[in-house]
Amino acid sequence: MSFNLDLVVSSFPLLLVGAGVTIKITAMSVALGVLIGLFVGIARISTFKPIRFLAAVYVDFIRGTPLLVQIFLVYFALPALTGQRIDPYVAAIGACSVNSGAYVAEIFRAGIQSINAGQMEAARSLGMTWTQAMRYIIVPQAFKRVIPPLGNEFIALLKDSSLVSVIGFEELTRRGQLIIAKTYSSLEIWLSVALIYLVMTLTISRFVAYLEKRFKTDDRH
Repeated sequence: MSFNLDLVVSSFPLLLVGAGVTIKITAMSVALGVLIGLFVGIARISTFKPIRFLAAVYVDFIRGTPLLVQIFLVYFALPALTGQRIDPYVAAIGACSVNSGAYVAEIFRAGIQSINAGQMEAARSLGMTWTQAMRYIIVPQAFKRVIPPLGNEFIALLKDSSLVSVIGFEELTRRGQLIIAKTYSSLEIWLSVALIYLVMTLTISRFVAYLEKRFKTDDRH
């Protein structure tokens, strides 16, 4: 079996377009996931039991079910209930955001709880409300500590976003499938797809490591 390098070269532009779509989906999903996760993470440590219970149900359900099933629920089940078709792009972003939010919630919960309790007590003794203390004292410190796990979540979702190909969304994996359907050259295309994913994940890993080092340097100053 010969390796068709010309096919790899000719297919690369199409695969790079798919990679761009993958990055876009991941970036938007993680951004929305951070917003969801921040509020849910705070709700997880709330003293108000109903809020804490609802947050726990959300986190447990999402973390306990596969992303693929969640994509199907958003893309197929919701239209069956509402009677309105959902665009694949909206379904992909929605499912990935909700999924990411549950994992980010646990990251923020752990980060917030890692801050010394004396910080909150000191802030409250200065006249700050609980919300002000969280906003200005606790969360900024916790955010620095959760950068590495947030980076890991970005990488995990980058790879898991390949699952949106099942609803026909043309990200990197789906582009590879379409090219293979025309050329019947699985080895060349899947190897190219794997290498592109590898480059993206390594780049993100290096960037997260840089941010972590930068924040540690700022703390020393």
